[in-house]
Amino acid sequence: MSAKGGIPLEDSILRLENITKVYSNGVVANKDISVDFRKGEIHSIVGENGAGKSTLMKILFGIEQPSAGKLYLRGEERQFHNSLEAIDAGIGMVHQHFMLIPTFTVAESIVLGMEPRKSMLFLNKKAAVAKTRTIAEQYNFDVDVTKKISELSVGAKQKVEILKTLYRNAEIIILDEPTSVLTPQETEILFDELDKFKKLGHTILFISHKLGEVKQISDRITIMRNGESRGTFNNAEITMEELTARIIGRDLISSYDEKKHDWPEMTPVLKVEKLCLIQKGQKRLENISFTVKRGEIFGIAGVQGNGQDELIRAIAGLTGHVGGTITLDGTDISKLSIKKRRETGIAYVPEDRMSDGTAGEASLGDNIISTYFDRPSLNGPFFMRGRRINTEARRLIKEYSIKAESPSQKIQSLSGGNIQKVVVAREHNTNPKCMLAEQPTHGIDIGSAEFIHLRLIEMRNAGAGLLLVSADLDEVMGLSDRLIVMYDGKIAAYFSDIKGLTRNELGYYMLGVKQQTPEEIGGALHD
Repeated sequence: MSAKGGIPLEDSILRLENITKVYSNGVVANKDISVDFRKGEIHSIVGENGAGKSTLMKILFGIEQPSAGKLYLRGEERQFHNSLEAIDAGIGMVHQHFMLIPTFTVAESIVLGMEPRKSMLFLNKKAAVAKTRTIAEQYNFDVDVTKKISELSVGAKQKVEILKTLYRNAEIIILDEPTSVLTPQETEILFDELDKFKKLGHTILFISHKLGEVKQISDRITIMRNGESRGTFNNAEITMEELTARIIGRDLISSYDEKKHDWPEMTPVLKVEKLCLIQKGQKRLENISFTVKRGEIFGIAGVQGNGQDELIRAIAGLTGHVGGTITLDGTDISKLSIKKRRETGIAYVPEDRMSDGTAGEASLGDNIISTYFDRPSLNGPFFMRGRRINTEARRLIKEYSIKAESPSQKIQSLSGGNIQKVVVAREHNTNPKCMLAEQPTHGIDIGSAEFIHLRLIEMRNAGAGLLLVSADLDEVMGLSDRLIVMYDGKIAAYFSDIKGLTRNELGYYMLGVKQQTPEEIGGALHD
């Protein structure tokens, strides 16, 4: 039995033939895609946000149904009407956005749907804990399986999602951005385990925007653009430059150094001194002190869940703190409201663009002016000035290359990269003295990430101070002028010059393996 194009179906564990997906609103997410996935390979699927990668994977996992085309599994034509059918067939998927129940423990989350039981009615909790603890130790994942999901950091939740798939021992495993919150050391451990899986005959479908990792781990790579396949290549036969050019249709900037220039007056704009925070009886922040200067990007690296989010939210006014001061351009803003902090010169790009950065059901236009809607130019004495809002939104859509039909389009209908551009456009448009940028390119494609990076550098070069929090070491090292590393709610290291600093060295501080002296760390406030 052979598939169209002459590829023997029996040589592929999974084969897609002329898959097309058209949504009810007329959007063509996938168009005539044919690709085969072989037993015992790591096959990466790459492309920009909106290229059709996620839709294709959802079809494989039974979440979406194709409008046309065929799927062959182990040589037999199949159609999965839901994800349970796909799981029963030996396909597992780790989603980019977590599919976890906050009130469940880690063990309960991992075994959900395949629970060890004492009887038909009762879960065998001891067996669930024992089994999940064993598999966590087997794959070197440092996760307490007795903790509730709500108590975990973002990084730990990602590990639970991976463990869920490993527990089910799927023959085909789809991994959607699995390393986005891992340190280099944790990523290497994961890659070692995936290599073992491959050697045991498992097939790994690896979706990532980190092309360095794609090149490191893949046997073959399929490139997607505008819903179509742009070819499948043996990893060894395509260079990084060729891969990038095929994804975005042009060459990518290799370094941002030439885009930066020294700001003549490196005076402090944001000063954080001895900041402390206690939540639920636990110290979340302990004596955090640093200064962000005009015309610089001050980076914060760390595994997510080590206090970075609490720090940024405290500065933005979203949570209180029990000690210390926050000063913006000479004004103590420690006790000011969010609105007053914004009026003083704070802007904020939150980590979660859907929950904190936008209102999904609202229009693009409403979202893009939501933090300054009360400007007299937009807000009249009785009603909002609709035409001016529309004009302002269209200007920003054009300026930020946001792919959208109109300002009236719901924000949730845009791709992740375009939603993030809306958030950055809105915050940039407030002309802030200090921008808080938290994971500004998490989960978006390389083209959109480059665009946002250049905008952040543009703000820096115009004299703003930027506080950049990122779990992506390439991002934080590529953009920052100075940086700190946070571990367990404290500053573990400070680097006034990142030239010569390696990803592995930074990773050791992120894991808490290394720790600088208080004198070295003190430079973050005084340099």
